Formats: sequence, C-alpha cells, structure tokens
Amino acid sequence: MQLLIKNIGQLVGILDAGIPWKAGSEMNEIGLLKNAWLLIRDKEIAEFGTGDPPVIAGQRIDAKGGTVLPAFCDSHTHLVYAGSREDEYTHKVMGLSYEEIAERGGGILNSAKLLHNTTEQELFRQSVERAHEIISFGTGAVEIKSGYGLNTADEIKMLRVARRIGDETELEVKTTFLGAHAFPEAYRDNRDGYVDLVCKEMIPAVAAEGLADYIDVFCDRGFFSGEQTARILEIGVKYDMQPKIHANELDYSGGIQTGVKYNALSVDHLEFTGEEEIAALSGTGTMPTLLPGASLFLGMRYAPARKMIDAGLPVALATDYNPGSSPSGNMKLVMSLAMINMKMLPAEVINAATLNSAYAMGVEKILGSVTPGKRANLVITKQVPGINYIPYAYGSDLVEKVILNGRPV
Repeated sequence: MQLLIKNIGQLVGILDAGIPWKAGSEMNEIGLLKNAWLLIRDKEIAEFGTGDPPVIAGQRIDAKGGTVLPAFCDSHTHLVYAGSREDEYTHKVMGLSYEEIAERGGGILNSAKLLHNTTEQELFRQSVERAHEIISFGTGAVEIKSGYGLNTADEIKMLRVARRIGDETELEVKTTFLGAHAFPEAYRDNRDGYVDLVCKEMIPAVAAEGLADYIDVFCDRGFFSGEQTARILEIGVKYDMQPKIHANELDYSGGIQTGVKYNALSVDHLEFTGEEEIAALSGTGTMPTLLPGASLFLGMRYAPARKMIDAGLPVALATDYNPGSSPSGNMKLVMSLAMINMKMLPAEVINAATLNSAYAMGVEKILGSVTPGKRANLVITKQVPGINYIPYAYGSDLVEKVILNGRPV
C-alpha cells in the first residue's frame, strides 16, 4: 500500500536515522522542508522531497498547504480510570492543597474506589473514548500507567484494559505498573506492609501476564520514600520492567537521583529541580519529562525547563492525563503551557512532544520524527503561517487529519 501526501506547506521534524533525542541547544533545531511531499509505503515513511511529487499507484492526500509533523508521543498518562473528580476541582479552587484533599479520602484513593466498583468492560468503554479523543488531538503513541487499583486484582484490571486499547485502536501503547502510586487506607499505618504487597504479590502477578513494559513509583514527600522506591524498582527490574519515576512534584525528594541510580528511562514531574538534580541527570540516559498540565490544574510551580535545557539536558513533554490533577490529553495545549510558563521555544516544544517524548516511552526507533523507515504516524494541520503558530494558537483546533500506521484515522 502506498499513500502520497502532496502540497505540504511545511514538512517538520525531519531527522537523520539513529538520533534518539535532542538536548540543550539542539532542542531549538528542527529539520523542515517547504512546499514538500511525503510518500508512505507499507505503514512507513518511504521518502519525501520538494517540488513535483512522484507519480504513484495508490491513495493521495492533498495537505492544502498545511503543516505535516510527527504525531505526538504522550509518554506519561493515567488514561485508564473510572469516573471523574470534578468536585475536587472545586475544593482546589476553595484553597485545599493536593495533599489535604488526599488526606480527606480524595485524590488517588477516590479514583481507586471508583475503579474497584467498575467492571473491566465498563472501564474499557470509558477509557477507549479517551483514547479516540487524544488521537483526534494528534497523539499517535501513549504510555498508560496503572495505579488506581492499589490491590492486585484492580491493578491487573487496569493493565489489561491498557493493553486492549493498544490492540483495538491505532495507538502505539506502552504500559506501566504503578502499584506504588499511593498507600491504600488499609495500609495507612503499615506502609512497609504495602511495599511488601507490591513487591511480593503485585509485581509477580503483573509479570506473569506480561502486562507491563515499565515500573513506576511515586517517590515524593508524603508518598514513597527513596528507600521504599529503591526496593520496588529492584524487584521490578528482576521481572524485566524498566524503571520510570514520579519525582520531585511536591518537594526535593531525592526521586531524581534514585531514578538515575536505577537507570530509569524517564523521571517525570520535576517541579522541584535544582543544581544537584540537574547534575545528577547530566550525561545519563534518563529523560526529564515535564508535565505543565498538572502545574496549571493544581496551581503549583512549573518545572524549570529553561534552566534544564540551558544546562544541556534534553526535555520531554507529556500530558499526565488523569482525573485529579490534569484532566486533559491535549498535547498541543501542553506545548503552549510549556512556552508560556516554562519559557520554552517553538522548536523546543515540538521536539519535546515528539522525538524526546518518543524516547521517554521507548519508541524513538520507530516514532517521533520524519525519518525514512520510521512508522508513518503524522499530523496534518490546517494552513498556518509557520511552526510558531502551532503552540501560539493555544485554544484553536488546528488538526486537519491524523495518519497512524500509514492510514488516515
């Protein structure tokens, strides 16, 4: 099967093969061609160029002067959940903190209760609607975490639904076991007992069904300590789950350093990041992943992206799509927030939402850039003046068409 996209105003995200991410000043560099065409063959990008497109036997799409760029890779979501938590949103507006809401039985524990009372089929129905929604926003790959189960059966239920989304949609899905997302009420006074449950029962059960690519821990003030996190990660690695970490959202928790020590693929949130954390990340294969949607929704500080990039680090962006602290899967909005509140530049946010976020979920060899041989996951926008306009028009739907696995969806 062949598909030709012609009349492309700008083809953005062109990259040579073998480059896993961009860091430092290179994040502000992005390959593009004007007045271009792109040929897809058998789900992959075959070739591209400028001028007259080749004559092919196959389908043609007229981009009508729109921009074509790689589909977004959302490397940190909690897309599988039951119900919603809009009442807590009101409590936030009234002045309650994230931790205060959690102490009242809200937050993650509220989502765990809702999920426990929801069947697996109903959970899939709700979650696959969100999956189709993020596709319409231009997302082609998504990492989905568990963590609203907090017991073995419900954590497995979540991960089965996440795998099913990957099977029944065009999304590339990676799954992450996050049993260490919070402490259930029954373990409020026996936190190490819950860590025992995660390590001795949950991880082996998840591994037995092959349900998780990664293992994650919420390593932060009031949640899992550095020592507890290390213990969980060590067991996860024994079961072939690569670490990822929720780190430094609420304080300087040591989560970044723990993530680096255990070769985490990414450390995420990072609102509290200073010189020591930046030094720990420098020269490693751990991707700093920033979640400005959570900072917006919670009214918290933003991660110091400008400082991190200027220090030579790579940065990825993700939505943190979840019911309590970031109920949006719109990567374009995340890019806008990163520009406005983190002082990132247009090319930087595009690289952070495509190539670098592909690396943060382990799919950079097949997605994240316009590279011959990579899978044809692409977004065609409406006609825009240039790439700067994409994050600038933060409230506008600019997506004209989404192509996943070489096909329009």
